[in-house]
Amino acid sequence: MEYNNISISIIMGIYNCADTLQEALDSLYAQTFQNFEIILCDDASCDATYQIALDNASRNSHIVLLKNEKNLGLNATLNKCLKSARGKYIARMDGDDISVASRLEIEFNFLESHLEYAIVSCNMLHFDENGDFGQSGIMGGEARTQDFPKGTPFCHAPCMIRHEAYEAVNGYSVEERLLRVEDYHLWYKMYLKGYIGYNLPDVLYKMRDDQQAAARRKFKFSFNIAYVKFLIVKDFKLPLFNYIYCLRPIIVALLPKILYNFLHKSKMHSYTSR
Repeated sequence: MEYNNISISIIMGIYNCADTLQEALDSLYAQTFQNFEIILCDDASCDATYQIALDNASRNSHIVLLKNEKNLGLNATLNKCLKSARGKYIARMDGDDISVASRLEIEFNFLESHLEYAIVSCNMLHFDENGDFGQSGIMGGEARTQDFPKGTPFCHAPCMIRHEAYEAVNGYSVEERLLRVEDYHLWYKMYLKGYIGYNLPDVLYKMRDDQQAAARRKFKFSFNIAYVKFLIVKDFKLPLFNYIYCLRPIIVALLPKILYNFLHKSKMHSYTSR
């Protein structure tokens, strides 16, 4: 594939994020690495998200703006972004998060110098309306298939992936039973094809993890997670005891919201401002 000298395509499915989108885009404008394009696709937002995106596109020639006439969900929206992407690497970003200024440069340099890996991601700093409260606990190093049943091996939003790996698996799967687990299933598909990934120990991304984010948790999606875990154990031919992990998302989904939020925050690694 010809990449037209564009190193990175940043794909963003945006939906009802009018209050946060500008801050997210500003964090990309401030990157130390600037050879990128931004593919924005509005998923039929009900607020001013599209207008904000349109204003940015009118002022920035490296933004490609797409729009869904009806809400399609993140899986299909990201696939639409991929069809327009021209970069050698594909980076993810959400419309309510923030990329640290050095994120793209560090991830790009890693993939350029480590040809054995198709995926690179990093740890995330979580923040809400009260400020930073913790960071994700993804272990640094190569992600191993035997660790997949425990949970997604990579943070999705701060990842960067070789374009060819996306093409090899036909992008994101769009079945109803894979909604909200598009990333987990993507890693499963890529590893089955022989593409592997690495987690950097650096914290290069800030994920908004506020009350609205917690409210997006729905019981039906726990079955989607369990389904992907089942596929992982079966198709990677992992030891049978790993099927126990298929039950965990359903049990967690049954927890009262107060208890869920407490456990969610308590599992974060402590964060101290530097």
